[in-house]
Amino acid sequence: MNEYKALLERIHLLEFHQKLLVKMIKNPDMDFYRIIVEHGISKQEMESFFNLCDELSLKLKKQKAEGFVHFHPLFVEFVAGLPLELDIKEIVKACLVQKLYVPLFQEFNKFIS
Repeated sequence: MNEYKALLERIHLLEFHQKLLVKMIKNPDMDFYRIIVEHGISKQEMESFFNLCDELSLKLKKQKAEGFVHFHPLFVEFVAGLPLELDIKEIVKACLVQKLYVPLFQEFNKFIS
């Protein structure tokens, strides 16, 4: 039964990656999706990433409205929530290329340059 469950999870992962690959064929600038497929990241892990980015984007917007100019604590929170197999520099650059959470990743880009 465990083997069946593991095989089913693997099939779901492959189906998820296949959908991302189809999107990448239509638009080759989807660097973030390429990283997801290359590192075998699951749909749940990607959704957790997007949830983290949503949360951090809201915090960034709020902090900017309050006059903050340093956002390193948000970057530290981002790094802590990132799956270990992902490279921070690669993710930041890929999200900027794919135009995901642009204001957030423009700020994070300052910390990796």
